[in-house]
Amino acid sequence: MGGRHSSSRWRRLVSSRVLGEPGEPNEKCGRRNAECRGAVRSTWYRFDPQPAIPHSAFHISRLKILIAGGGTGGHLMPALALARVVADQGHEVELVGAARGIESQILPRHPFPFHLLPMEPLYRRAWWRNVRWPVIAVHAWRAAGRVLQVAKPAIVIGTGGYAAGPIVWRAQRARIPTALQEQNAFPGLTTRALARRARQVHLGFPEARLRLRPGPQTQVFVFGNPITPPGRVDAAVARTEFGLTGARPTVFVFGGSQGARALNETVARGLQRGLLGDVDVLWGTGTAHEERYAPLAVPGRVVVRGFFDPIGTAYAAADLVVARAGAMTVAELCAWGKPSILVPLPTAAADHQTFNAQAMAAAGASVMLIEGELAPESLSKTVTSLARDRVRLDALAKSARGRGHPNAARSIVEKILELSQVE
Repeated sequence: MGGRHSSSRWRRLVSSRVLGEPGEPNEKCGRRNAECRGAVRSTWYRFDPQPAIPHSAFHISRLKILIAGGGTGGHLMPALALARVVADQGHEVELVGAARGIESQILPRHPFPFHLLPMEPLYRRAWWRNVRWPVIAVHAWRAAGRVLQVAKPAIVIGTGGYAAGPIVWRAQRARIPTALQEQNAFPGLTTRALARRARQVHLGFPEARLRLRPGPQTQVFVFGNPITPPGRVDAAVARTEFGLTGARPTVFVFGGSQGARALNETVARGLQRGLLGDVDVLWGTGTAHEERYAPLAVPGRVVVRGFFDPIGTAYAAADLVVARAGAMTVAELCAWGKPSILVPLPTAAADHQTFNAQAMAAAGASVMLIEGELAPESLSKTVTSLARDRVRLDALAKSARGRGHPNAARSIVEKILELSQVE
C-alpha cells in the first residue's frame, strides 16, 4: 500500500465537535493514561492501522483476516481469542472496534494492528440520544469502507456489538467472505441482521439456532465461545495464594471488571450479618468499588479485590461460583467445569443474560437466581446449602464441563479458514 494509507504511525485527530472535521494531531493520546481515555470520546481517527507492538511474535503471512467486534468486553474478548489463533497459524490479523468502546483502552496493549470507527450504540433507555444516530451511521459506513479498502482482507469475521455491523455489512456487499461468532443464547441484533448473507455463523449456545434465520448458503456451527483455554492450577495451591486454608468451601463471587451493584450489596449485607460464615469468599467487587468494600475483608476467610487477574487462579480455588450470566462468563465456567449460581442482569440487551442462565439451568449446569428476588438471606441460604452438598456440586460441574469448549477458538478459526480455500 502506498501514500498516506501506508503510514506506520496512527494519529488521533481530535474533532472540534461531535461530528465535525478532524483537527490537529493530539500527541497526548499516544499515552495510555486517564487523560487519553477521557479524550477518546470526542476523538476521530485516521484509518491507517495502529502498528503492532514492536518485536511481536506475530508476523504477516499468507492471508489477512479482519476481525470486527467490540463496544463491550463480551464482544471484544472473543475477537482477541480468535485473533491469537489466526496469528498462531501464520496469518495476518487486524482488529476493528469502536472509538467509544472499551477496545480503545484494551487494544493498544495487544500485539495486533487495529482500527477504531466513529461509532455509537443504539441507546435503549436514553432513546433521545439516538436522534443523531443516522448521521453517525453514515460516517461509520464511510469509515468502514475505507478500512476495507486499506486492509484488503481475504475474510472478515464479526463477533458482534455495534462495532461489527458496518464492517461486516460492507464486506458482504463487497462480496468478501464473512463469518459471524455469536456468544449468547439469544442472538444479538448484529448477528440477526447479518446472518442471512454470512458464509458461516458460529454459535456459543446451541439454543441460539432456534432464534436465527441464516441464509440458504449459510453454514451454522456450534463450537462454543472462544476463550483462552484454562491452564492447570492446583486448587490447594490457588487457595494458599489467597491465604485460605481450604477448611471451608470456597465461593467465588464477581460481576466482571465493572462489578455488579446488586451482587455487591447482597454479599456485603450477608457478610455483615454473619450469614456466610460457613464458607470462604473470594469477592471481585469491580475496580471502582474495591475501596468501598475492602473493610469487609477478613484474613484467611474473605478476600476482597476489584478484579482477579489472572482470573484462572480464582476459578481454580473455587468450589462454587456466583456471577452474572454474560456469555463469556458462562463460557469460562463451562471450560473450567465449575458449578455456579447465575444472577442474570435484567437490563441486558434483549434480556440475553436471562436466556443464557436459563440454558445453563435447563442443562443442569447452574442454578439461576432472579435479581428481583435477591436478598442476603436467599443468596446466603442457596450458597451455603449448595456448598455443603458435594454430590450436587459434582453433578453441576459435570454438566457444565459437558457444555465446555476450551478449544473453541481453534475450532472456529480452522473452519473459517476453509472459506479462503487455503490448504
